[in-house]
Amino acid sequence: MPFEVGDVVEGTVLNITDFGAFIQLPEGKTGLVHISEVANTYVKDIREHLKEHDKVKVKILSMDANGRISLSIKKALPKKNNNKERDPKDFVWQSNRNYNTNSSFEERLLKFLKDSDERQQQLRKNFDSKRRNTGYRRSNGY
Repeated sequence: MPFEVGDVVEGTVLNITDFGAFIQLPEGKTGLVHISEVANTYVKDIREHLKEHDKVKVKILSMDANGRISLSIKKALPKKNNNKERDPKDFVWQSNRNYNTNSSFEERLLKFLKDSDERQQQLRKNFDSKRRNTGYRRSNGY
């Protein structure tokens, strides 16, 4: 059974180096798992994650014309569904502004736009004063 890019297969760790691990695949082929493809966290020492003769599931990332096969252990892992679809009404909206929840949507929107404009003006003032103090001037006067 020939392999294709994207396939997940089981292999055996043949040899471990400082830069990765060579994996024996079915049909006698060998591929390399780079150290960056071993785990979802930073791997300083690959030997803390793998040992020779370990059975591992790997995903085939690429195969070139010279027969080199690039593999990944972390991409062969099942994906965690931490980003479940959430209903916006279940989200706890936190705000330091006091918007009257009894007012209409339009009134709250106008209040938000006014607050936003005031904050933008304050930021522009701060930016302009810092620019004046540093001697920075653009040729177009800003």
